[in-house]
Amino acid sequence: MLPLTLAKLFLYLWVLHKGCCDLQDTFKELSTEFAVNFYKKAAESENETNLVVSPVSVSVLLELLQFGAQGNTFIQLENVLGYNMHDWRVRDFLCKIYEDVTTSTPTTAVQLASSLFVQAGIPLSPDFTEQISGWVNSSLQQANFSEPNRTAAQINQWLHVKSRGNDLKLNHAALRHKTGPETIAAILEQLVYLDTNIAVVSVMYFKSTWQKPFTFANTQNLPFTTADASVLKVPMMYQTAEVNYGQFKFASEEHIAVLELPYLGNAVSMFVVLPSNRKTPLSLIEPYLTASAILLWTNNMRRMKMDIFLPRFKLQNKLNLKIVLPALGITDPFDPLKADFRGISDQENLYVSEAIHKAKIEVTEDGTRASAAAVAMVLLKRSRAPVFKADRPFLFLLRQADTGVTLFMGRVVNPLE
Repeated sequence: MLPLTLAKLFLYLWVLHKGCCDLQDTFKELSTEFAVNFYKKAAESENETNLVVSPVSVSVLLELLQFGAQGNTFIQLENVLGYNMHDWRVRDFLCKIYEDVTTSTPTTAVQLASSLFVQAGIPLSPDFTEQISGWVNSSLQQANFSEPNRTAAQINQWLHVKSRGNDLKLNHAALRHKTGPETIAAILEQLVYLDTNIAVVSVMYFKSTWQKPFTFANTQNLPFTTADASVLKVPMMYQTAEVNYGQFKFASEEHIAVLELPYLGNAVSMFVVLPSNRKTPLSLIEPYLTASAILLWTNNMRRMKMDIFLPRFKLQNKLNLKIVLPALGITDPFDPLKADFRGISDQENLYVSEAIHKAKIEVTEDGTRASAAAVAMVLLKRSRAPVFKADRPFLFLLRQADTGVTLFMGRVVNPLE
């Protein structure tokens, strides 16, 4: 359990009176802290396999639930996020943040949206309805959960539109009556449960090109050593470029190399974190990941010309948030006897019955999804620049510079899986 500390609470209250700059710095810290904590708990549940999560979309999901939560249920959601959604100053500030996050350009498409699907006939609190309708491209839609196939098609259509046909990121939380009968667990793609009354869904979509794309002709099948010392031949991208780079040390004395690869426009970058010692597993690095460490990296890298080797990879994960979120301290929303969502409806006995998180990311030579193509095998002409070679398990995060929002975070232990 990771409660909001008293010191952090005082800091949060203080910056509300100091102005936007101080609040933005505090939000960067809170947002990064949530991203790291969520990733670490997800990593524990995934048992050292490939992993990708989208912390910002989970945050939006928890923000929506916070609007309707009361009592200890609300306190737990506030503690984990670090802020109170009922404070108008927080809402106004986050609206500006999310507006910046979702600003698309001709070369970068970003979409962050959420929707509440409500069983037709359920009376909703007018205050809750007003808050939801004005939050982060949110919408309220009526559904008939007694017709699961029709409702699944309705939700999937919304997801298809918001993710622009790619379904790169999806969250789903279902609230059902405490008195309702138990149902069998449905697969993620079904998205509905027979006794569900409210489904909360959020979607995060990101597509962009590298500031300096890798050249397809330079991609070769090169060795990648996995955690169990197996050596695989994987498509390894290559380029020489001016990048931000730094070497850092954790309290555990483990050294890492951090490389920043910006997307076009420099609004979003991918940070690649590689243990300096080839024998150091990610399991010795991940426990020491903190918000302050990431902020230290981003503020203390230096510009230099490097030879960069990065494997092409495509990852997809499905997480049960009913396992991950309780590990962070959010337990009451999932408990039929303790959940308090009276802010959503006067109709009692609502609790979160299912909460699913799905994330997908593909990294290729141009930075976007690419179709299959034959690649010529060539000999690379090496420069004399320092080398960053991700030929063993590494961590990555996609982070927006101005806001500090972590769009995606994950690890690659086998690029072929």
